[in-house]
Amino acid sequence: MSHNSFGHLFRVTTWGESHGPALGCVVDGCPPLIEVSEAELQHWMDRRKPGQSRFTTQRREPDQVKILSGVFEGETTGTPISLMIENVDQRSKDYGDIKDKYRPGHADYTYHTKYGIRDYRGGGRSSARETAARVAAGGIARKVLGPDIKITGYLTQIGDKVIDRSRLDLSILDDNPFWCPDAAMVDVWTDYLDEIRKSGSSVGAVIELVASGVPAGLGAPIYGKLSSDLAAAMMSINAVKGVEIGDGFSTAALTGETNADEMRAGNEDGPRFTSNHAGGILGGISTGQDVVVRFAVKPTSSILKPRDTVDIHGEETEIQTKGRHDPCVGIRAVPVGEAMMACVLADHLLRHRGQIG
Repeated sequence: MSHNSFGHLFRVTTWGESHGPALGCVVDGCPPLIEVSEAELQHWMDRRKPGQSRFTTQRREPDQVKILSGVFEGETTGTPISLMIENVDQRSKDYGDIKDKYRPGHADYTYHTKYGIRDYRGGGRSSARETAARVAAGGIARKVLGPDIKITGYLTQIGDKVIDRSRLDLSILDDNPFWCPDAAMVDVWTDYLDEIRKSGSSVGAVIELVASGVPAGLGAPIYGKLSSDLAAAMMSINAVKGVEIGDGFSTAALTGETNADEMRAGNEDGPRFTSNHAGGILGGISTGQDVVVRFAVKPTSSILKPRDTVDIHGEETEIQTKGRHDPCVGIRAVPVGEAMMACVLADHLLRHRGQIG
């Protein structure tokens, strides 16, 4: 199996490489008669595209998405939707000096060991460039979910600099280059990343995703849990090393009476919860509360500082990565995480309707 697809009823297959002529995806299982346009999808693509600030890679890609199939006269037809994004600013020569060396922290060694061949130009299939196709698919998924389900992502930590949640303000996310919800942290992160970037190094980050308006009942017990599919989706994103739902690892320090989200009488939509430590999911099934997912990304492995490694012959050598890279991949991981959450929720919504009606 090729393992380039995810989802069940709403199924996404991505294709393409970092330095190939194009990349894209095929979305299968999208219901018919949903209005969608390239302009709507482009809105989400523009949030992820590179080169929008000095804190992301300076590769200049317009990330213009093209709908090749599955849409007729502005509406989905129920057939596979094929989306394509052309690569126009590849600099493959940046990788010529290291084609026989394994970059530490990258998938070079593991890809070569598994397949016996690897595309050394920017990592080929393992490059974060592949996530552009996921964002395009996420645009379709948002249309399936409809306007009542809203997904919002933001950074809560860059390096060791953490936001103050008492100052959380989601209205400022589009007003700074970090998707930062804490106005006081914007300048702190700016100065911090400037130092990191100028030193030729990189840092990691933590991204939080919140889906509001999710109805109760999505997900299934044991092997079809909404939480497990969300975790798998986030872990599939490049550089992600940890995922938590709700309070996640912090629940280890709580007591049973603190952790349990108490319920009070509500309305026809269900009970009222007094807290949301569970992140909107109990037993793998959504509760109707906000679904909260958090994931951590490691520092960008492509840095200017020389590092020790080995080459394809097993000989020790030194490597210095050239090219254009993000000092913190967490910034552009925000729209990617949103897209993956949208795809998972759309899949579970259709699965729920298929079983329950």
